[in-house]
Amino acid sequence: MDYTTKNQVTEGIRIIVRSMFIPEQSNIAGKAFVFAYRITIRNESDATVQLLQRHWDIVDGYGAERSVDGEGVVGVQPVLPPNHQHTYVSGCVFPTPIGTMEGYYTMERLDDGTLIEVKIPKFLMEAPFLYN
Repeated sequence: MDYTTKNQVTEGIRIIVRSMFIPEQSNIAGKAFVFAYRITIRNESDATVQLLQRHWDIVDGYGAERSVDGEGVVGVQPVLPPNHQHTYVSGCVFPTPIGTMEGYYTMERLDDGTLIEVKIPKFLMEAPFLYN
């Protein structure tokens, strides 16, 4: 299984993304390519933060774009004190063996109520057989 890893820091919040192709859940003939991604959100700032919302911009190999918005991540709105992290796994199905995702989390600094937009770096979802 091949992995792609990306890493970015916004206002002391580090986002680490690792994506992978899941061939056993994909249906190549049916044009359903399943990818998983694991995101670690690490609070390297001095303030406690809470993740409130997420926004994704998703582009498949045909260039078709879609956006997804929602509360929290996989059903939770984690609170992260300084030097703590939250990791979760989710997935996306593409009609092509390649695509990209990027976006942001809206987080609140709990000490003063300031909202911050934490960037999720653009990462590639690609089936390894594309290069064989």
